Amino acid sequence: MKVRFPLAVLALALLAPSLRADARTAQWIAKARAALGSESTLNQINSIHFKGTLETTQKVPVEGDTGSLKEETLRLAIDIVFQKPYQQRMELRSDTIIQTTALDGYDAWLRRADARDDKKWQVTLLDAQQVKRLRANTWENLNFYTGIEKRGGKVEFLGDASIDGHECVKLVFSHADNIVFIRYFEKSSGRLVKTDTENGGEIREEGEMTVQGLRFPHRLINRAPGGQVAIITFESIVINEPFPTDLFAVPAFMPPR
Repeated sequence: MKVRFPLAVLALALLAPSLRADARTAQWIAKARAALGSESTLNQINSIHFKGTLETTQKVPVEGDTGSLKEETLRLAIDIVFQKPYQQRMELRSDTIIQTTALDGYDAWLRRADARDDKKWQVTLLDAQQVKRLRANTWENLNFYTGIEKRGGKVEFLGDASIDGHECVKLVFSHADNIVFIRYFEKSSGRLVKTDTENGGEIREEGEMTVQGLRFPHRLINRAPGGQVAIITFESIVINEPFPTDLFAVPAFMPPR
């Protein structure tokens, strides 16, 4: 007993900081969820349907000047569906191209179609890492910060931080070593101030839309590691709209000849 006692004390001493961190993590997650809406409403979410526009920039050749590029704004219609447990579908549409990315459980695919000719399209299956990222993204949009442990992930409390003059706490949501969301929540309100990703990307939220008592951002500003910015502006958000399973299922790979 005399030999075991110091070891037991050491074990408790090592465990105590972890327990405190877990308690703080749970405390801030609860506050972040309360900033979005009531627990009862959040727990009843089964699907979310976003519609809006995406604006970004792209490099295009300069007419009459071989080898030179200019930057132009690209504006696309965007339609995104998330449905529990792991279904997602995002459609980007321009005058010439319709690009659809979808997840159905453990299957994910990309379809590119000619918007001017419904007989011209092609489907590609996404690889295992892309499937994992889409599954993490779907979970993030439907579960509002809670329950990541059930899918093998973890949340860590990393202390205080100051973001643009806002006093925040820093929580790290890890789905895997290479799928990580680093979030900064304002201490006073629980509001999400900024999200960083493991590859150096950044996501900011602007404005607010309230749907059945839940608060959503009106605009998302995504900054890629290379500096390219994509802005999604939501025009409508519908929750708990039922979607058939075949909306997410892998389609035919090529059009019939």
